[in-house]
Amino acid sequence: MKFSITLSPPTELLAIVDIFNKLIVNGVTGGAFRNIRPVSSNSPVEDVSSTNMRCNVGGASGTGTTTTTFRAGSTVGFALDNTIFHPGPLAIYMGKAPTTAAAWDGSGANWFKIYEMGADFTPFKFQSMDKSTFTFTIPKTIPSGDYLIRVEQLGLHVAGSPQFYISCAQATVTGGGSARPQMVSIPGHITKNDPSITVNIWNPVPIAYKVPGPAVFSG
Repeated sequence: MKFSITLSPPTELLAIVDIFNKLIVNGVTGGAFRNIRPVSSNSPVEDVSSTNMRCNVGGASGTGTTTTTFRAGSTVGFALDNTIFHPGPLAIYMGKAPTTAAAWDGSGANWFKIYEMGADFTPFKFQSMDKSTFTFTIPKTIPSGDYLIRVEQLGLHVAGSPQFYISCAQATVTGGGSARPQMVSIPGHITKNDPSITVNIWNPVPIAYKVPGPAVFSG
């Protein structure tokens, strides 16, 4: 006798939100929304063509947010008040501000990816799941200046309806280099038909997965 198993998302996944509200710099965690732009909605961004894909709803301006300063090569990260609850990949982008980080709305082809978490397959699980903090290294070779540091966590718990949980931190990078990463625009870095965001992760369970967006710039 053969049995087939169809998995479905737990109902509690539909009620909890992932809000990245604290920035970690070289082991020190800042206050909530001190260096991260506050957002005006707890809801995820669901339209990949929306300008809200940059820094979330209400995150287009950072005039009320403190810009932190650290050297290229520093260890930086994000923290949540809860653990990441929505299954899906996570990516970190940096955007070079034309003037100051506080004044930039994230427009233009100024973004590049520096870090990502994908999935493991024995058993299948996204690497970001159940984490309340995570860190990454700022490439040593990027030019000095003001940047937005953007976290993009993608919830795939509802098949065919991707949900993006986004926050932007403001930073001034010092001691950098002269590298020129390949830049992308946001929105535009992911298309609505990308199989990485339309995949059904419950049935059948994936045996391979590619994080959406451009390749990671390693510096």
